[in-house]
Amino acid sequence: MPRYIYSDRDGPIRIDPQDKPVFICGCGLTRNFPFCDGSHKNCKREDPNKIYIYDQQGRIVEEREKSAGENP
Repeated sequence: MPRYIYSDRDGPIRIDPQDKPVFICGCGLTRNFPFCDGSHKNCKREDPNKIYIYDQQGRIVEEREKSAGENP
């Protein structure tokens, strides 16, 4: 089922304490949900004044300017 997810995070959420840290996806692009797989690296080049739509492979399929007052 396709869904629209708004997230302004560009990195994982670190969960402590454990024997080793656990990282939960914060960007919504992981293929290993709920765990981070490094896909957030795609978010680093995003312009904060634009909205991006990604396909299932993590590729940008749509990019558009935000309207005034639009959130996302």
